[in-house]
Amino acid sequence: MEGFAKYLNIVLILIAVFMGFKQGWAMLSGKPEMLELFGKWNFSKYAVMLVGAITILSAVLIVIPKTFVWGNFLMATGILMILCFQLLDMNLKGAAIELPFLILNLIIIYLQYPFKNWIQ
Repeated sequence: MEGFAKYLNIVLILIAVFMGFKQGWAMLSGKPEMLELFGKWNFSKYAVMLVGAITILSAVLIVIPKTFVWGNFLMATGILMILCFQLLDMNLKGAAIELPFLILNLIIIYLQYPFKNWIQ
């Protein structure tokens, strides 16, 4: 991976990891906005907390070279789940908000782990 693409990927990874921790913590700590959002789809408080823990786990896995792809797939799966629920509710605005985050994980997977040549 050459110069610009490598640095772009590092920035994208940092954004994805930050958002994963931020949203995961909001779910894990049971923030009212998250409970209200997932409550529409009959998620209990504990189910929301579990989704939050999985989201944080996926952010951690993205940083680790050997689990980079799995972390991105796991995070993309969570985003896709929310996107599908939004579409089931006919909430196109909510689905449109989730779409860039799904695309972000797919781009990161495509660009691959930026430091793979440094780690042996």
